[in-house]
Amino acid sequence: MIALYLLANVAYLSSLPVAGDPNGTTATERGIAFARDKRVGTALLELLSPDYGAPLMAVAIMVSTFGCENGLILSGARLTFAMARDGLFFRSVGRVNRHHVPAVALWVQAIWASLLAFSGTYDDLLDYIIFAALLFYALTVAGLFVLRVRRPDAPRPYRAVGYPLLPGLYVGLCTAVMLDLLVVKPVYTWPGLLLVLTGIPVYFLWKIGKPRAA
Repeated sequence: MIALYLLANVAYLSSLPVAGDPNGTTATERGIAFARDKRVGTALLELLSPDYGAPLMAVAIMVSTFGCENGLILSGARLTFAMARDGLFFRSVGRVNRHHVPAVALWVQAIWASLLAFSGTYDDLLDYIIFAALLFYALTVAGLFVLRVRRPDAPRPYRAVGYPLLPGLYVGLCTAVMLDLLVVKPVYTWPGLLLVLTGIPVYFLWKIGKPRAA
């Protein structure tokens, strides 16, 4: 996967100019900086086929999106399900139907996702959530260092390749991107950060006020 990302970026940089003309009429004239709707991949395919590049990319994105959503929908609902089972969310969300499916959790997720979809453009939503996503990615990897200190003798069937260099580099790069986003796109990243921070007092209040589900 990493190799694919690297090769895709090599293709972008070798085929399109980094800077370009915002008023350009072709993908080459606009370059990477001013690609139409920030779709650099589409701009690259338009170089190969001006007539079919955009439709081909749209089909590829649809296929990728359906595959990604399959995993996100199934796993996302089970997060709120687990929270409810731990007494940290509405108890009804922690129940399963006769098919042993967390249906209420799935409906809650569907309603919230629909509200977000109608709240703005895809780019706005991406800018809004990417900071929070990077934050939790960095915290998850940083947990490796915490566990090595707190539980040095714990069984580890899976080893982190390149530890501690690669995990440390990942955390550092995520932090750098987050700081950049806070400066470059503050309109969306700061609200995303504040939303995450509000989860801390809500967590403790809910933990105090709600008994653990059976």
